[in-house]
Amino acid sequence: MADIVIKDLIKVYKTGKSEVIALRGLDCKINSGEILAIMGPSGCGKTTLLNILGGLDRPTAGSVMLDGSNLVDLSDADLVKHRREKVGIVFQFFNLVPTLTARENIELPMRLASKGGKEMKERTTELLKLIDMEPRANHKPDELSGGEQQRIGLATALANDPPVILADEPTGELDTVTGQQILHLFKRLKDEYKKTIVIVTHDQRIGQIADRVMTIVDGKITGEVSGEEFSRKIADTSRSQLGLS
Repeated sequence: MADIVIKDLIKVYKTGKSEVIALRGLDCKINSGEILAIMGPSGCGKTTLLNILGGLDRPTAGSVMLDGSNLVDLSDADLVKHRREKVGIVFQFFNLVPTLTARENIELPMRLASKGGKEMKERTTELLKLIDMEPRANHKPDELSGGEQQRIGLATALANDPPVILADEPTGELDTVTGQQILHLFKRLKDEYKKTIVIVTHDQRIGQIADRVMTIVDGKITGEVSGEEFSRKIADTSRSQLGLS
């Protein structure tokens, strides 16, 4: 898949007579096959950007070129197809159907895409193995830990094998160890399956897996560093606070 190119992206939300400008002419490029982390304070526009990339929201102005199409120009039907085939979304609060088992949740996107029974079964088994959840396949979400639910959420996002994975605070509801496991899964998806991954997060461990870390403030990109440089800066700050440097 080609790089994702975003130019002069503007998003204005109107509530009654008030307007909130979430994105203010944002420009960035997301390289194919990379892990890009997006960080910034609450309300800076991170999730708005992710929602536009996922076809969950439309921008007010600007362009988003993804796989040869400008998302701004897509019809509602084409946006549905975009969400079904081009992107998989991982949510902070898992977004699983509570009445379905883990296996059935993974199958659901494939059912919506009218995949055949054999193909669906084989793909679901493959994904359960990838996330190491085969023994828990027939459990419902309330029978699973937070980490297990997030693994199923990730497998659900991968169900139709989209080239792009979008994740909104994927470790936000997890303990430290489980969050680390989820981050390692994202790294594996990039290295072994060549997925393009965009992660909105406050988790500073993201530098361990990200190729780049971008910062958004007030709806614009204000900075960019490599994942290694970000991790180094965090380590130096921690050492300084502990009086070790």
